[in-house]
Amino acid sequence: MTDTIFALSSGAPPAAIAVIRISGPAARSALKTLTGNPPPERKPSLRTLRDSNGEVLDQSLVIWFCGPHTATGEDLVELHCHGGRAVVLAVTEALGRMKGLREALPGEFTRRAFSMGRIDLAEAQGLADLLSAETEWQRRQALFSANGSLSRRIEEWRSIVLQLGAAIEAVLDFGDEDDVADLPPGFTRDVENLANEMVAITARPSVDRLRAGVRVVLAGPPNSGKSSLFNYLVDEGVAIVSEEAGTTRDVIERPVALGGVPYVLVDTAGIRENHSGSIEAIGIEKARAQIGDADILLWLGDESDAPTGSIVVQSKADLGSTKPTGAHHIVSSVTGQGVEGLVSQLEADAREILPLPDQIAFSRAQKRMVSEATDALFRAAKAGHLLVVGEELRRARVSFDMLLGRNSTEQMLDALFGRFCIGK
Repeated sequence: MTDTIFALSSGAPPAAIAVIRISGPAARSALKTLTGNPPPERKPSLRTLRDSNGEVLDQSLVIWFCGPHTATGEDLVELHCHGGRAVVLAVTEALGRMKGLREALPGEFTRRAFSMGRIDLAEAQGLADLLSAETEWQRRQALFSANGSLSRRIEEWRSIVLQLGAAIEAVLDFGDEDDVADLPPGFTRDVENLANEMVAITARPSVDRLRAGVRVVLAGPPNSGKSSLFNYLVDEGVAIVSEEAGTTRDVIERPVALGGVPYVLVDTAGIRENHSGSIEAIGIEKARAQIGDADILLWLGDESDAPTGSIVVQSKADLGSTKPTGAHHIVSSVTGQGVEGLVSQLEADAREILPLPDQIAFSRAQKRMVSEATDALFRAAKAGHLLVVGEELRRARVSFDMLLGRNSTEQMLDALFGRFCIGK
């Protein structure tokens, strides 16, 4: 990487402060061009920024970091400018006119950090999730991976496999010597224990569920209060509410955070046998499909009609309805009665679906790689020939290397770092 890149790395202007980052071999010379007098390394200093014509651009706090001990592993400059649009535009245009500098691509700063060994792939994936986190639960789980907790566990597994592989190599190479005549005691047990630990962690809920949110579907007969409860939970008048049966004809979805947990709430058409026409029939068919896709189903109707495993909710409690429904929760979308208890149950059920925030969990793609390593270890434990055992241990190590990004394809890296903003 010979290019020097720059980008606005803080929020979109206007803002109090705008942080512009420059990374690459020409970072220091770019700073010298702007300031004429670069500050000492890692010492924040106030400087006047000027363009190539000597025109003042801004007064900025500038920091110069010498690689490789920087966020990107390269020489790095931060310009803490005033956060007006015109200031940011003027500074970035001045940088763009300098030879050897270009604007960064999405995620390029982080990709350089990965390429320079400052972070591994698991940490980069955690950072991507952290940047896109919208709820407290998502933030905590992403931070757990971004700070290296997941990587450290994978490194521990890899180290154990390396030690096991070394024992195999010792027997193969020096088996005729008295002190290495056989495998260490408990070798097979150690292989199986590691594989079983990996199986237990892989069985935990996937972090992909956390990214997408728990899918909560509101279903039931017409005029049962589905749309009113939906609007109350999302805190906006999205769904049309009417006394006329069959008002909701299509599926309405909204992401929402309740108690720090991410959900996708889904309002559906009322389900009844005697519908009013083909359009309502399509809505009912879509509602039935959503019921099948629900992580949690709120059934606003009689218990006798409720699909298995659903939470039965009786709405319109403010109207004093005493109709028996076998409801788990009686709520009012007008007064809020009973809604807190319903949300508490949603959170309790979500804990069974989502990975816990402070616990190691894998994405679906990571689970596939861990499963490949697990299968290799179980085969190694059962194999009788030492060469086969050694090959299976090597396969497990390759899977760990892929998890950490040591054997990554360009397409996979492009997809990951494309999730980042330009300045990250």
